[in-house]
Amino acid sequence: MQVLGVLAVILAVFCVRAKVYFREEFLDDDEWRSRWVNSKHKSDYGEWKLMAGDFYGDAEKDKGLQTSQDARFYAVSSRFEPFSNEGKPLVIQFTVKHEQKIDCGGGYVKIFPSDLDQADMHGESSYYIMFGPDICGYSTKKVHVIFNYKGKTHLIKKEIKCKDDELTHLYTLILNPDQTYEVKIDNEKVESGSLEDDWDFLPPKKIQDPEAKQPEDWDDRAKIDDADDTKPEDWDKPENIPDPDAKKPEDWDEDMDGEWEPPMIPNPEYKGEWKPKQIDNPNYKGPWVHPEIDNPEYSADLNIYKFDNIAVLGLDLWQVKSGTIFDNFLITDDVKEAEDMAKETWGVTKEPERKMKQEQDDLKRKEEEEKNKQQETEADEDEDLGFLYHSVRNCPVFPRGIVAAVHPFPDIWTHPSLGV
Repeated sequence: MQVLGVLAVILAVFCVRAKVYFREEFLDDDEWRSRWVNSKHKSDYGEWKLMAGDFYGDAEKDKGLQTSQDARFYAVSSRFEPFSNEGKPLVIQFTVKHEQKIDCGGGYVKIFPSDLDQADMHGESSYYIMFGPDICGYSTKKVHVIFNYKGKTHLIKKEIKCKDDELTHLYTLILNPDQTYEVKIDNEKVESGSLEDDWDFLPPKKIQDPEAKQPEDWDDRAKIDDADDTKPEDWDKPENIPDPDAKKPEDWDEDMDGEWEPPMIPNPEYKGEWKPKQIDNPNYKGPWVHPEIDNPEYSADLNIYKFDNIAVLGLDLWQVKSGTIFDNFLITDDVKEAEDMAKETWGVTKEPERKMKQEQDDLKRKEEEEKNKQQETEADEDEDLGFLYHSVRNCPVFPRGIVAAVHPFPDIWTHPSLGV
């Protein structure tokens, strides 16, 4: 019986063990090419290179797929065993580093069904999920969370800000079977909620009653004119009046210039348009609220979260300035598995990377300061030499030898008073 009990425990542990459907860290040099397929839909897709970049936490562990050509579309994908996320979480996670100070370009991934033709993958290829950062200028710095539902793509209604610096950042999407979701950046939650609430997958549960109308006697005016208020007798004054201090010019010729009239100026006694004062409306009933009824077109769907044939992860994007590095891809059904991988990869290298970047920035700043200082010194020396040269050149009593001492090419000019 004890043996059976142990076996039962082992079986239970095995059954709840996290399932990793896809994991890619690019730790075997160019072997990644055997697992990833470049699309041939366009002849001028940008080239991917396996690089750690100009700064990193670990020269080998931080190698990832880097965009290498400016103003290009990029399209590459990797396939794994098809699966369904029915009844379990779906976790999509990866890292992105925009070390090129990206101005406009995508940093997101797409999850495709198994029927995708990888060699023909392109921007119009049907996908299940699109997730990750997208930056373009100052206006677009967002995290896309887009789902395909019944053949149509639906964008999240919330605005999720992405990271826009040059360091590596971790992006995680968690999709739960209870129809909730969570988005994390650098292992910290930045957004969460309900699929039904935050996307327009379904018609609204309630709609305004088309038969209901606001009653004709409904008064929604909080304030009304005071009927007993009257306009003062001295209220009406012109807005502008002739300038009393103006005088007709002495050379004014009425035959030539016409009848002279003084210019108009604002009237200091002008009070504007008179309006009666406002009082509380005794018949005020408040804003009329349109009654709602159940929407006959609404039908609950408990499987919005579910995708039956997940099989490909793809990078299908455009970049104006290249240099983005993608790494540490993971698709699993276990949130803890994703957190553990994040700690093992990005969690280990993020601080060394930050330190290396800071050292490079400090060195660059120091070199710029020294360069500027040298340029200022040279400018001051040129100014002093120019002043001395100008003084000697314009002085008729200086002999040619002294002129040569302050100007290396005295033969390029002559001075009549020196006879040269």
